[in-house]
This record gives sequence, C-alpha cells and structure tokens, in this order.
Amino acid sequence: MRIDYKSVLVTGAAGFIGFHLARRLLGNGCRVVGLDNMNDYYDVGLKKARLALLTPNNRFTLHQLDLSDREGIEALFDKEAFDVVVNLAAQAGVRYSLTNPHAYVSSNLVGFLNILECCRHKEVKHLVFASSSSVYGANTRMPFSIHDNVDHPVSLYAASKKANELMAHSYSHLYDLPCTGLRFFTVYGPWGRPDMALFLFTKAILAKKPIQVFNHGKMQRDFTYIDDIVEGVVRIMGRTPRSNPDWHGDSPDPGSSYARYRIYNIGNNHPVSLTDFIAAIEKALGKKAEKNFLPMQPGDVPATYADIDDLVRDAGFRPATPLEEGIARFIEWYQEYYKD
Repeated sequence: MRIDYKSVLVTGAAGFIGFHLARRLLGNGCRVVGLDNMNDYYDVGLKKARLALLTPNNRFTLHQLDLSDREGIEALFDKEAFDVVVNLAAQAGVRYSLTNPHAYVSSNLVGFLNILECCRHKEVKHLVFASSSSVYGANTRMPFSIHDNVDHPVSLYAASKKANELMAHSYSHLYDLPCTGLRFFTVYGPWGRPDMALFLFTKAILAKKPIQVFNHGKMQRDFTYIDDIVEGVVRIMGRTPRSNPDWHGDSPDPGSSYARYRIYNIGNNHPVSLTDFIAAIEKALGKKAEKNFLPMQPGDVPATYADIDDLVRDAGFRPATPLEEGIARFIEWYQEYYKD
C-alpha cells in the first residue's frame, strides 16, 4: 500500500548511507530528524563534514544519541511524530566483529529492539531497516535470493542482521507493524566509509603503498552505487508491505509473510571480480597498485550476487550505475576532499 510521508527519522544520519538518504529526503521536501551517536569506529571528522551539508537546512534536526539508550530513544519518540522510520544505524564491519563482539549486541540488537518498541507504541506507518548481504553467509547458490533460507551466518555481524529480520517479523506478527528489511550489497560512492575496499585501495595507491588483496584476488562482489541504494530505499519507504495471500506454513517463503513484512535485496545484479574492481580503480587514478595477496579472512565470503526480481517488480526500479562511472565519481570526490 502506498503511503505519504512528511516526517522521517533516519538513524545513522551521519553515516554513509544515512547522510545520502537524508540529503535526498530533504531535497524532496521532507522533514528529517537524524540520529547518530557519532562514535569513533571511523573518522568522526568525515561524519561531521557530511552533517555540515545537512544542518543548514531548517527541515533537518540532529540528535546525538545512541540506539541502546532506551530512555533517550523513548524521549525522542515522545517529542517527535514520525510517519516513517529508516533504521540505518548499526555497528558495521565483518572483521571488526571478531575483536569487538559486544558492540554488535549493544547497537544491532538492543538498539534495534528500542526502535521496534517505539515504532510499535507510536504507531509508525512503516519501519524500513537495513539488513545486509552478509546474512547469506555460507549460501553458495547464485544469485542470492530472498526466497532462500539464510540460517548459516559466518560472522557475528551477519548473525545480528539476521536477528534484526527475525525481530522485525515478530513485531509485524504481534502488533501489525509494517516492516521492510533491505539487504544492501557492497555499497560504494562519494562520502563512503574509510574501512571499505574502494576507500582503502584508493588511499593506498595514491600513497604508493601496497593494497591487501584477500583470497588471493579470487573474490566477487555485487558493487552497488550509493545513488542506486538511496533510490531503492526511497521507493520502498512509500510502499508499506502487504500480507502475502499465497504464504503458507507448510512451505514458508523467507522473503514475505502472512504478516505485513517483506525483505528485498538491493544490489547491482552484476557481480564483479576483485581483480577487475582494482583494475577500474587503477584506470581512474592513472596509477598501478602494488598488490599484497593474502588468504581469505575469517568471516568473509568469496562472492555475492543479488537477485533483485522482487525489488524490480514491487519498486519499479533496477540499480544500473556502471562500476567505472561510480568509481570515477568516488575518486573525484576523494581527491577534492583530501586535496590539502
């Protein structure tokens, strides 16, 4: 069902996706309340620079708050009235979860429960939340489909995102809260995260330092440009999930439900080898990378590839930004941002 929304809560508003989404929504005339704890998982200066592009807009308000702060989140929902909530705040990073597991429980589980509870009590029209392609874990059938079971995570981060999907479904079932989970596939673009491959590779190549190439380069990723991610989110926000009349407990479809609950993949539907990805960066920079080939890292997977048929059917949108174009835009931003 299509809904109108004017007031939106975006958690993780100083983050990569949250910033781009907030800017898009402000451009559409929405009132946006941003929430971010401004933690130091990566450069806080980059987060502040993103926010500096949002705060001049009088329709944007920022609350520096942690999702795990139950009283603070409840007070925010008491003060504001949101039509739609988009939960993008999370402790990210597969490898980081190996050394800092408790951070994932606090943000991704306790924090998400606080959001669910507030959405339930304040009768939010639609909760859209970030999941991840990481939930596919040990699955190897390609492309990854929302209609396949995802019960074998290979990282705590992935397990926490799968838990979010299960928690949201229970609230859709118990309280008729419309919930949509979006499994993002390797997002890249301007203002991206410093811990991700494109940022790390670009920085190292420009500094004439070697790049770390895991699994000896034998990896594939469904790289998805940030504008395509945001377009998908915006289209889904205005479309609350309906009960699937064909859903049956004898053969349960993991991607839909008898409740008002849906899951979608948002990916480019075009896996690219890591070596081709590096070659595209080299071409855009006009410099060659010195490669340090390493084994597969714990918690990582060799390939991702998104089946987006449901997204195309329901949202009428197909991500299609060519990798070379997206990389060129990132490098243009990177060199401008770090020119001093």
